[in-house]
Amino acid sequence: MPLDVVRLRVLVAVARTGTVTAAARELHYSQPSVSHHLARLEAETGAKLVRRVGRGIRLTEAGRLLAERGAEILGRLDAASAELAAHVGLRAGRVRLAAFPSALGTFVPAAAARLAQDHPGLDLRLMEAEPPEALRLLRAGRVDVAVVFRYGETAPEDDGVRLVHLLDDPSLLVTPAAYGGAGDLAACADGPWIAGCERCRAHLLALCAEAGFEPRVSFTTDDYVAMQAMVAAGLGVALLPRLALSAHRHPDVRVSELPGSDRRVYAATYGEPPDPPAVAALVTALLPWPAQTAPIAQADA
Repeated sequence: MPLDVVRLRVLVAVARTGTVTAAARELHYSQPSVSHHLARLEAETGAKLVRRVGRGIRLTEAGRLLAERGAEILGRLDAASAELAAHVGLRAGRVRLAAFPSALGTFVPAAAARLAQDHPGLDLRLMEAEPPEALRLLRAGRVDVAVVFRYGETAPEDDGVRLVHLLDDPSLLVTPAAYGGAGDLAACADGPWIAGCERCRAHLLALCAEAGFEPRVSFTTDDYVAMQAMVAAGLGVALLPRLALSAHRHPDVRVSELPGSDRRVYAATYGEPPDPPAVAALVTALLPWPAQTAPIAQADA
């Protein structure tokens, strides 16, 4: 039997809010109505989706699985509704973009300005997210484009994710300005390191393994401004992409480029081509990088 979209939306709301009461409030339903929809969904699927725990309920493994898939289905339906509305002229189009911080601090604002100039009726929404979260939002239909990066050791993306290459972003070794050693990984093998996001940390570990050592990570932060401040204070050394140094360069750090350690930056979309017009317009606006943006900070050595 086909799944009822209304009942699927109820299950997703219960999973997101954690209680029938909160789900009813969010959906503007009565509590008995939410309970009824859950019971009917269990009858239609033949699976136990929720179980009583004290005065509340908890999703079973089957319920969690259906809620996760349901969130993706509902996200795609909502996105399709917005795209169709734009096509038939019911209202101006909308496009949503998730991007990692150093992209938002460099080329994304220039792309947003180009998009606004070329398509003044298009409503662009921006969200900050590291690649794994941005791709989850993309698959769930909560964003239309995700600006992500990949290293050579990054696992392949899920089926249905399509990538448009935007640029290659070199990695830079960041050391205190007074550092007198060679600008390579092996020279920093014995000192403390400051690591970044999940993908950046994995890349750091891979590069250090190639150099013959395992880095001693003393601090971890996704904030490239904070990372540079810690390096400048002598708390460790770090590996940062050049985009991060372009967005913000601490005056008391030294940077050295590491050949062959680039990350590749992409605009990711989801589903079968062709992309909807608003999505295609956003991807096109992202493509002129780096010609129409500020120069990238150069390495010191």
